[in-house]
Amino acid sequence: MKKITKIESVTTQQKKKLRVAAYCRVSTGSDEQLVSLEAQKTHYEEYITSNPEWEFAGIYYDEGITGTKKEKRPSLNRMIQDCEDGKIDFIVTKSLSRFARNTTDCLELVRRLLELHIPVYFEKENLNTGSMESELLLSVMSSLAESESVSISENSKWGVRCRFENGTFKIAYAPYGYNVKNGEFSIRDDEAVWVRFMFDKAVEGLSSYQIALLLAERNAPTRRNGKWTSAKVADMLKNEKYIGDCLFQKTYRDSYFKRHLNRGEKDQFYMEGHHEAIVSKEVFEAAGRAIELRKNEKRVKTVPNTVYPFTGKIICGECGSLLVRHMNSTGSFKYPAWVCREHLHHKEKCSMRYVRESALKAAFATMMNKLIFGRKEVLQGLLDDIRKKNNKSDLKRIDEIDVALDEITLRRGNLSSIATKGYIDSVTFTQESNNLNLEAEQLKSERESLINGINDDLHKTETLQELIQFTGKQEMFSDFDEEVFKKFVARMTLASRNEVVFHLKCGLNLKEKVK
Repeated sequence: MKKITKIESVTTQQKKKLRVAAYCRVSTGSDEQLVSLEAQKTHYEEYITSNPEWEFAGIYYDEGITGTKKEKRPSLNRMIQDCEDGKIDFIVTKSLSRFARNTTDCLELVRRLLELHIPVYFEKENLNTGSMESELLLSVMSSLAESESVSISENSKWGVRCRFENGTFKIAYAPYGYNVKNGEFSIRDDEAVWVRFMFDKAVEGLSSYQIALLLAERNAPTRRNGKWTSAKVADMLKNEKYIGDCLFQKTYRDSYFKRHLNRGEKDQFYMEGHHEAIVSKEVFEAAGRAIELRKNEKRVKTVPNTVYPFTGKIICGECGSLLVRHMNSTGSFKYPAWVCREHLHHKEKCSMRYVRESALKAAFATMMNKLIFGRKEVLQGLLDDIRKKNNKSDLKRIDEIDVALDEITLRRGNLSSIATKGYIDSVTFTQESNNLNLEAEQLKSERESLINGINDDLHKTETLQELIQFTGKQEMFSDFDEEVFKKFVARMTLASRNEVVFHLKCGLNLKEKVK
């Protein structure tokens, strides 16, 4: 008799999770774009880990790299290699234009991945290559992405040229020494003082290299924690914006999206009186003449400059001027003191008198000893407060602003397109264009504020951790330490002859008596 045995199904066997990776890209290396990249990375990490059937396989990103050529995108190529090595099962990305703005590259990459049985999901277009029966839809949409890139570029260029000609073009980013809001420049005093310093030294005959050294020695602030170089100084000494003028279209992009210096290939537009000047035209031209003279010199005479720990660091609490070192005397006894520059030359404008250098050094030592003693209560407490702050909502808002700015770019392109075809007159075009510019500037201003807040928190956390580590190992100070001062103090404000405020790089502002 035949015997049949039933084999029970295994219902407890766990289904293997899909290993999912994300690809992100931003086209420039600026702080704003890098924060946008952080927003993309945060979004995709949460998007992938929230799916119980997915396993997070990492985020691949390229920063400050053009999206038109895959050869220039190392992280994309590394992701493809990891796919070939069997580390990834599925890829998600924001859009076709982020993945590839070239139809040939897009199709080549997708075919290559499909051969490995790895589909790609394009979030913006809601397109999953794993569910496609043919490449027709992908080919059409990637072609649209490529043509959209070219069309928007050409239409935007036409609109920008119109704004150059009628003087309505708004500059989004200001050079060192200025702030910009809604296209309007305003002088940033803490940087402008160093711009004037550069031009003064250039007129005196110093080279760009020597000026860069002086700026570094005097701890002149830079943007994005950069370094002072001779090339940077040379460019600033030639920048017409410091006399209040603007030269538009210094560079241009060709049909292959490559940027070139404009050496006469395209029209340029020079606008006088665009904004408030930091240096006079006479000083600007004198600096230019001095630079030209130096080019013909065979030997460079170096000018000795003495830099002290407090040079460029102390601000007068009454008038806002910098304090300078001055040798005072009592009978035959001489001693160094620091006095407000404005008081030194115009006593009627500022009453802040001198303070002894030894007293300031003693105040710094006392302040550091208090930090060493109260390290856990003061420093660790501040670090805990900063860490509790959640930047996820800010990153999400930045991502929303990026989407809104992309939409404005599309609307600009459409506006320029219908204007070139004669469907609207120049007055209507200018009015609508200005409205879009204003909307974009407001979004950029909000974005910049969010970015500055995030960057400020990151910088404070880093410098605060360094200070906590230092005070945990350091013994009490018996004297002034120049290296420690330079490492942790950003600047000082002399509130009165009896009180100074130390502004630490970690964000703390500590008052100390001056005796």
